[in-house]
Formats: sequence, C-alpha cells, structure tokens
Amino acid sequence: MGERKIWRNSLVWLVLAVVLLTVWLTLVRGAGNKTEEISISQVIQEVKSGKIETIRTQQGSADITLVYADESEKRSRLDGNDQSITALLAANGEDLSDGRPRIDVRRASSWGNWIGAFGFLLPTLFLIGIFVFMMRQAQGSNNQALSFGKSRARLFSGNKPTVRFEDVAGVQEAKEELAEVVEFLKFPEKFASLGARIPRGVLLVGPPGTGKTLLSRAVAGEAGVPFFSISGSEFVEMFVGVGASRVRDLFDQAKRNAPCIVFVDEIDAVGRQRGAGLGGSHDEREQTLNQILVEMDGFDTNTNVIVIAATNRPDVLDPALLRPGRFDRQVILDRPDIQGREQILKVHTKGKPIERDVSLHTLAKVTAGFSGADLENTVNEGAILAARRGHKMISTVDLEDAIDRVVAGPERKSRLITEREKYVTAYHEAGHAVTARMLANVDPLHKITIVARGMMGGYTRVLPTEDRHLMTKSQFEDSLVFALGGRVAEQLVFDEISTGAQNDIQQVTNIARKMVTEYGMSESLGPVALGHKEELVFLGREISEQRNYSDEIAVKIDQEIRKLIDTAYQRATDILTEHKDKLIAMANLLVEKETITGADVEALFDSPRPEPRTVPIPGRSDGATIKPQEEDKLHGLPDLSGGLAPA
Repeated sequence: MGERKIWRNSLVWLVLAVVLLTVWLTLVRGAGNKTEEISISQVIQEVKSGKIETIRTQQGSADITLVYADESEKRSRLDGNDQSITALLAANGEDLSDGRPRIDVRRASSWGNWIGAFGFLLPTLFLIGIFVFMMRQAQGSNNQALSFGKSRARLFSGNKPTVRFEDVAGVQEAKEELAEVVEFLKFPEKFASLGARIPRGVLLVGPPGTGKTLLSRAVAGEAGVPFFSISGSEFVEMFVGVGASRVRDLFDQAKRNAPCIVFVDEIDAVGRQRGAGLGGSHDEREQTLNQILVEMDGFDTNTNVIVIAATNRPDVLDPALLRPGRFDRQVILDRPDIQGREQILKVHTKGKPIERDVSLHTLAKVTAGFSGADLENTVNEGAILAARRGHKMISTVDLEDAIDRVVAGPERKSRLITEREKYVTAYHEAGHAVTARMLANVDPLHKITIVARGMMGGYTRVLPTEDRHLMTKSQFEDSLVFALGGRVAEQLVFDEISTGAQNDIQQVTNIARKMVTEYGMSESLGPVALGHKEELVFLGREISEQRNYSDEIAVKIDQEIRKLIDTAYQRATDILTEHKDKLIAMANLLVEKETITGADVEALFDSPRPEPRTVPIPGRSDGATIKPQEEDKLHGLPDLSGGLAPA
C-alpha cells in the first residue's frame, strides 16, 4: 500500500514537471518569435540597398536572421527550393566578395535540436501522463466498488491473547458454558470419539455493559485461535446484495483460518424477524440474514468455525436463527449479584493504589443493579476524583462520590438556589428518610443529600442488605409510601406542594399500575393480566398497548390504582404527622450539613427500627421463619431513590 502511494505521488510530480517545462518552452519560443519577419524578396531588396550588415544562418536550417547597421534584427525563411542564402544572392546578381553583407554560417546546435524535440515531445508526454493518471483513478474506483462485497471483519491473531477468563468476573455460569467451547476448539478429538458435535453457535444475551464482548474475546484468548470480530450493522449497505456478499466473504476467510471464532456484535441489526420490514418483506437486511442462516447450517457442515453473537434484544431475533444447529446455546449474562460485583471491583481495582480501609464488599452492596461496565466506570471516576483532589491513593470518599456521579451525575455546585428552595428540598428528602426509617419493608438508609446532581436537586438512597429476586405486595405498598414521603412532607410543613415530586409521582403511578394489571395484586380484579403490549419488531420498540378488557374493567383499573395511591398517601401522612419533630430535626440537619448518613438518621430516633414480618415455613418442626424478599433492580423495577425532579 505504501509503495502504491509513493508511485502515485511520483506520477503527480512528473506530470507537474512536464506542465511547467512545457509552459517554459512556450514562453521561450514565444519570446524568440517577437522579432519582425520579412519575405525573401524583401531580403534581396534590402541587400541591394546596402542596409543589411550581416546575415546569420545555421547549417541545415532554412531560417535566417538579418542584422542591420543600427543593430536591429529581422527574421526570414528560405523557400523550399533554395539551398542557401549565398546561392540565392548570387543568383540575383549580388557580389559578396567585398564582405557586404557578411554571411555568418554557424554549425547546428544540439541544444536547439533538443528544444525543438522537447517542444514536440512534452505536450505528447503530458497527454500520456494525464491518460495514465485517469486510468489509475478509474481502476482504483473499480476496485473500491468491488470491495463493497468484502468483509470488514477485524482479525485478531490467536497467538497473542489479550483477555483471559481470569480477567472476566461476575459471570461464573457463563464462563463455565463457554469453557466447553474452548475445549471443543482445543481438543476436538475428545468429543468426536463420543460422537459429540461441535456447537455451531453461542448467543450471548444480556443487558448492555454485562461483558458480552469481553467474554467472547476471553474465549478466543483461552482457545488460542484466530478471532474475527464484526458488528451486525457492518453487513448492511445501501447497495442490494452487499450484505450477503460480505457474509460469504467473512465465512470464506473463517474457513481458511479454521478452527476459529467469528464474533458478531449486536446481531439484532441483521437478525430481526423476517417479513417485518416497513418497505416490503424481501429487503437487503433479509437477504443478509438468509445468507447467515445458510452459512451457519447449510449443506457444508464440516467446518470448525464457531459463531459467537451478542445481543440485548433476543425477543426480536428470527426463530430460524435461534434453533439448534445454528445457535445451539443461549448464555444469559445478567447484572451481577453482590458476590459478582465484589469480584468485578477486585478486577478493576487491581494495580490501582487503594487505601486499606476501602471495603469492596460495602461498595458491592451500595452498587446494587450496576452492570460490569458501570462498576468499571465507577472505579475510573473514583481514580479521577482522587487525582483531582490531589490524593496519592483512592479513598472510600472518592469511590462513594464516584457512585453518586455514575447514578445521578456530577455535583452542580454552581447552582444558586434561594433559601426557601433549600428548605423545601431538605424537607422533601427528610420526608423520604423518615418514612423509610419507619417502614419495615424498606431497606436501611444509607445516604441523604440536598446537593444537586444532574437533574436532581437531592436524593435519598437506601442500602440493600442482600440480593433479592422477589417482591411481595406488602413491600410494594411500603415502596409507594416511601416514594410519596417527600410530597407529604412539603404539604405538612409548608401547606403547599411543588414540582419536586414529579419523578416520585411517575414512579408511584407506574408501580401501582403494574400491581393491578401485571402482578394480579388487586383484591377486586384478582390474578388477571390486563392489557397486551404490541411491539413493532422492525423498529424494536413498543408502539401501543392493546386493551383486552372492557370499558367497565378500565374504570375498575383506574379505581384500584387510585385506591393504592390514596392508601399510601394516607400512611405517609400518618407517619410524618406522628414523627414531625424528627422530620424537622432531620431537615435542619440537612440544611446545616447538606449530606448526612444513615447513622446520623438513627441518632435522631430512640426506638429501634421496625423489623419485617416473618412467615412460618410449613412442615418445619423447629418453628423456622423467613422474611419476604424484595426483587432487585435487574428485573426492571424502578429505583425508589426519592430523587427531587427539576422544577
């Protein structure tokens, strides 16, 4: 590629030099042609009149130069039949014996001949150079057009692994599944002796940031085989047939490098269900998908090429792509639990100067619902904050602030608020905190602040004591009370409400509607799923909700939602009215310190925190009980942090 570039640059300079030389010769010859030219008959008359002093000529040339007494010059040219100026003058009766005019015959100049030759050759060379340059450009355009069908996959050599399984944490089950793929690639005979077939494809499914791409690179690093990486969107172009051509070229390269791994990131870009196109069923994307289906499980099945694909939208993929023989395995990468988060934090803090009192276990508790990418970003933000503050080591405060920065955004220290707004925010967050403290099914308080971050004027954060995957009706009801605590506090203290509860009201309405229509937690409607969500597969988004119930049921749904919210509002009012002195004390403490911890809140209360009710385990003679479990964020439940929404 470098030699072609050098050659092309040399051609450009050559053409430029030819152009400049041609221009120079044209100017020189033009300058020489400024002398007046006369006919041969005039020359003879001038000689007879004695005006001409010297006649200069050149051997073999018909051009002559006439020099007069005043040293002026004129030019002329002999006719084709005349051999020399001397013979011509003698034929016209002129005697040149007296030396007038003097005949100066010079030898032919090689430089003049070269100039004449160049005058002819240079324009020709210039035209040839332009022609060659245009041909090269046309050839390059043709090559570029033909390269549309070539795969743009990036090849990573297997003998230089950059990521291993030990660099991936928090997805132990997924690593075990993919470890078998590595064994297939390393020791195929071990499985072939038992009649086992190598998996054709592995589909990694999970939310963004859970490590799908990282895990696929770890598989390639462990197996020590070539690794082709490409994005699903790189297959599709505006030209028909390009995507299918690129798929063929990709698998041809993979077969030549077998055994190897082909990784297709975001496969939902080309793998969506067929027949769902807005402009017709048979479009370019579907041709690309058809070619992928054929390459993965067509007639040629004797190749050691494993396809690993990643997506966070498995629900929109074509069923033919998900069947055994194409993607034999679906590996789920969910958001990590508390142990997984602690392992991920250990990986990302490795090699960084961390203070001894930093507890990764506590950080793992605080970061419930974080993905691996969120945790990596948290550690990086903590290091940046430590450097900004001039610390030599990363402290707990740096990491805590980094968590707040990831969740809510950077501090808005320059935001100027009035004294009234500061007190409204303080009472709003104190309302959340007091209700959370007095509710048995809400996690212990961790941090309350009125420092503005991102779009929030303040927030109240609770700290889960354990990872949870279920949530009961009583826990939902307590969550509603917790979310409404801020609005109730404003009403009680100021006898006025503000826009600060906007986000809280949205969360409360969303939870209450799900309790009634999805979770079957309504006493009057019972365990019935109400409403069917319609989704346009091609767009990959929800466009409407189909009502599979009557208008009468719709009225009951609204009544049940209103009943749940009104009950929660009344419970929050009762709690804050009973503990109004604690509400006032906590709000004043927030105004003074701006940020307080769960320990500061507990210091205001004399009575112990209410404990969740326990349920006896049937069939157990020892009287063992269990506590209701709360579902974690990884199932899409809202984060009831009590953030103050912007006015």
